Amino acid sequence: MGSVCTRPTPIDEPTQQQPQTTSTTTHTADSHSTTQTTTTTAPTATTTTTSTEMSAAAPTTTTTTSSKAKIAVIYYSMYGHIAQLAAAIAKGVESAGAEVTLLQVPETLTQDVLDKMHAPAKNASVRVIEDVNELEQYDGFIFGLPTRFGVMAAQMKAFFDKTGGLWMRGALVGKTAGVFFSTASQGGGQETTALTTLTQFAHHGMVYVPIGYTDQSLLNLDEIHGGSPYGAGTFAGSTGARQPTPLELGVATHQGKHIATITIALKAGRAAVASHKTE
Repeated sequence: MGSVCTRPTPIDEPTQQQPQTTSTTTHTADSHSTTQTTTTTAPTATTTTTSTEMSAAAPTTTTTTSSKAKIAVIYYSMYGHIAQLAAAIAKGVESAGAEVTLLQVPETLTQDVLDKMHAPAKNASVRVIEDVNELEQYDGFIFGLPTRFGVMAAQMKAFFDKTGGLWMRGALVGKTAGVFFSTASQGGGQETTALTTLTQFAHHGMVYVPIGYTDQSLLNLDEIHGGSPYGAGTFAGSTGARQPTPLELGVATHQGKHIATITIALKAGRAAVASHKTE
């Protein structure tokens, strides 16, 4: 006679099949000897997911966000020279693959004064930024301003003076910033006007991005032109009659692309660092 004893696979381990062992014991009456044979069957590669495991699995969440860097070109223009440079800069920003928003800072002069200064009407298609808290939503800025005796115009300074709350909470820290400008003459402040913005950027902890001589047009000595390593620029002349030249507009477009490219790289790098920290 023979008897077979089989150990069943445990039922409380549905995702792992245990090796199956069969023991057979044979008793022989004549020789009173016992022979035992043990056979082990390898588990099959089968994975079973129970309803309990399925309910415990984390849900799949898909979040869609814009990966484009957002840059605001914020300017003040009394006679339209800065407005023309701003439009050229916006083209450069877009060509780099970033989102661009054109904004004007509020006017501080009364209409009566503007009329006496023969200032034309502002471009109504470009929105005036009334709430400085809007700046928080952008990744970078390019500020355009005319000079007033070698420093930024009062309208732009008044705008910066409203950003105290943003400074208190460090809302602009790490955002890129650039500047472009307009003066009456070559010695009218193509560099000093830009320098007066650096204190604003420094106190906010912003990342100032100059253009250096990345555009070789700045080295052109064949014609009179504005612009410097600090940013794009133009000359308006003593009466405001001179308009931005193709060379100056080209430097402005280059500046927009240059700053946008760096802003995009910074945003991508920060996203990668943040993703690495959560892994």
